[in-house]
Amino acid sequence: MAALQDNKAKVTSASTTPTDPSIADPLAAVGAGIPPPLPQTNGATSPPALSQRVGKLGLTETKLPDVHAEPHEYYGGAEVWTRARTFSNSGVAGTTKRRPPQMGDESTASAPRRFLIDVEETMRIVLEQEDTDRNSNAHKTFDIRGNYMLSNLLQELALARDYGRKRIVLDEARLAENPVDRLSRMIKNSFWNALTRRIDAEGLEVACADPKNRSQHTKARIYIPHGEEEMAEHYRQIGREKPNLNLTVDMLPKNCDDPAFVKSLNDKPGILALAMDRKVDANGKAKLEAIPFIVPGARFNEKYGWDSYFMALGLLVDGKMDLAKGIYLTRSQPPFLTDLALQIYNQLDRSQKAENKSWLKRVIQASIKEYHSYWMSEPSLDPVSGLSRYRPVGLGIPPETEATHFTHILQPYAQKLGISVNEYIDGYNDLKIHEPELDEYFLHDRGVRESGHDTSYRLDRKCADLGTVDLNSLLYKYEVDIGSAIEVGFDGEMDMEEDFPLSPWPITPEAFQAGASRQTSTQVIQTTKHWHERAARRKEVMDELCWNDGAGMYFDYDTKAKKQARYESVTTLWPLWAGCASETQALKLVEHALPKFEVAGGLVSGTEESRGIISLDRPNRQWDYPYAWPPHQIMAWVGLERYGFVDDAARLAYRWIYMMTLSFVDFNGIVPEKFDAVELSHMVDAEYGNQGTDFRYVPREGFGWMNSAYQIGLQCLSTGMRRAVANCVPPWVFFNLPAPDFTSAKKRRAEREAREAEAAASGHGGAPKHEIHHDPPSLEEAVAKLKLELGSH
Repeated sequence: MAALQDNKAKVTSASTTPTDPSIADPLAAVGAGIPPPLPQTNGATSPPALSQRVGKLGLTETKLPDVHAEPHEYYGGAEVWTRARTFSNSGVAGTTKRRPPQMGDESTASAPRRFLIDVEETMRIVLEQEDTDRNSNAHKTFDIRGNYMLSNLLQELALARDYGRKRIVLDEARLAENPVDRLSRMIKNSFWNALTRRIDAEGLEVACADPKNRSQHTKARIYIPHGEEEMAEHYRQIGREKPNLNLTVDMLPKNCDDPAFVKSLNDKPGILALAMDRKVDANGKAKLEAIPFIVPGARFNEKYGWDSYFMALGLLVDGKMDLAKGIYLTRSQPPFLTDLALQIYNQLDRSQKAENKSWLKRVIQASIKEYHSYWMSEPSLDPVSGLSRYRPVGLGIPPETEATHFTHILQPYAQKLGISVNEYIDGYNDLKIHEPELDEYFLHDRGVRESGHDTSYRLDRKCADLGTVDLNSLLYKYEVDIGSAIEVGFDGEMDMEEDFPLSPWPITPEAFQAGASRQTSTQVIQTTKHWHERAARRKEVMDELCWNDGAGMYFDYDTKAKKQARYESVTTLWPLWAGCASETQALKLVEHALPKFEVAGGLVSGTEESRGIISLDRPNRQWDYPYAWPPHQIMAWVGLERYGFVDDAARLAYRWIYMMTLSFVDFNGIVPEKFDAVELSHMVDAEYGNQGTDFRYVPREGFGWMNSAYQIGLQCLSTGMRRAVANCVPPWVFFNLPAPDFTSAKKRRAEREAREAEAAASGHGGAPKHEIHHDPPSLEEAVAKLKLELGSH
């Protein structure tokens, strides 16, 4: 274990240090390998005010960065020493060729310790652990105890090296920082910044470098919304100024959602230009400026609808209103826009009443158009049941998957025609090969991806026929939110500025027949009464078709089979979030449904029984048991609190925060996309593996909605809970619950893996699945990488 040397150097104050040259420098003799003198102590103790920390920059007293300042401040500013000093050639106090290098400590036993560190040499301290001689001329030594502190040390050294620092003064408090405080601070002050993008001259290079782009020509391309000629010219000018980008600027047609046009984009992937601000420069000239936005992270360098929503909630918790407000949901994924709009509106500056009202009207009108034009129009809407479905239109094979994702599906069809899979793909995409079975398969596959739950056996080969609990809960919330916004912001009535066809009301099959008359948006005043009527009707339909009183939970409704689909999904709790469950239904959900999904680390996506047996021929899906995702946790916490089940919400939040904190402590600060909540592990063996686990020495961005889940979850905890989870007290200990049977879960996993290996070895069941996720480096692996890197210098 690396040792930290305590030189017993007493300073005149714990928060200030001497800069008078007449005062002996206790570190001045370090270069000769001689123990520094011990100044006389005066009994001074450490005052709590860290704001008084000062040091010396040249001959000037300068305020030192806060102990927990972010890296750009702590390491990125001018080097400020807490007293004048010299450095030895070996770089670290007490280092000799025959004794392991140590870090010089310049503080007292009672005052917070700060260590003088040579960055590269201290990395070697970590590596040379085989030399345990601590006889350092009677100097007391300190161990960095446990992987957490040692991992933090490596992280701090890596950050210092990022900023080009050769030597640093490191506060011990940074190594021993409460893990909950450390992770929350990193999310708020570092991770969100690292996930921020702008589609401007600088940001285009990052945004256009998409590792998922498998097209023949991977040059940068940006698509401009129809009619935005000024925006198009803005990006053309960037292309002229930065020819290295090789930027192509394409204007989208008016009907850009036409399936044939969408299919034509498969070989021309690019990024979509987002809303921009108009600024006036010092010369009075107006110019467009990109609005910053947040991306999920890892390989996802673009925006996704519900990722953006949950990230915005975390941004609001962290006080980053401008970033949250700048999020513009541009994709037909689960509809969350109205809730996001009201969350932001309620936190806007109340003195800007007219501006706030104008902003709210713009967002609510966009929500109304989305509601009528997409979710309440065929094919999304089933006019018979009145429920909406994830049923997007499209042609060909969805391009946003891994190259071999559909090989096992296409292989039998290709063999039947005696051609290769690639030849079959070309023929099918070019509409030269017609296969109704595949048309049906890809209809459902597109629905799965639109749902955000890609993939799950709950939705496999049936998604487009399901009136899902989650989608209809969200649309109920849309209807209530729109009605409430009109009531509060516009006195119960609001006119529409854009003209488009409205979805017929009331909903009947006859009203949706071809040739039936439709009202348009500018012909009808939007009223609170009308939208609340729509919400009440949807609740009636969900109670009739989705609610199962005997089971005490909601189920998806199969509009084709005209019966409930009996897959038990945690989305059964979404009506609590939306507010469409009655008090009686809420109680039954808590008593009967909640226990089915609650495991060691929170809520799993579905039950093990509903998922079914997993084998090589039937691999696990990432939105099934035993995996857990931030959206499901957040929706449950909010929904339970809404109905007064505060203790249940706190217990679930504690489980999740515990799992995240434990992973952060044990695995070098990892913050992944999802978890195996049964085994409290980031190791995910489903089809896409895990994201957010591939980083070098120090996590720099976490993962978008996981960051939010941590910040939001902490709001559900009491002070005592927060203290306990910071000490990694397991939830079953804190809440006096039965301990999880981890041994049984691991045994089942081992048995399944053995069966898969045996089947693969015998030639049955196809080739073993290749994992594509990155496991975070263990401490030993991180040390090994450092050793190789340092050895190459």
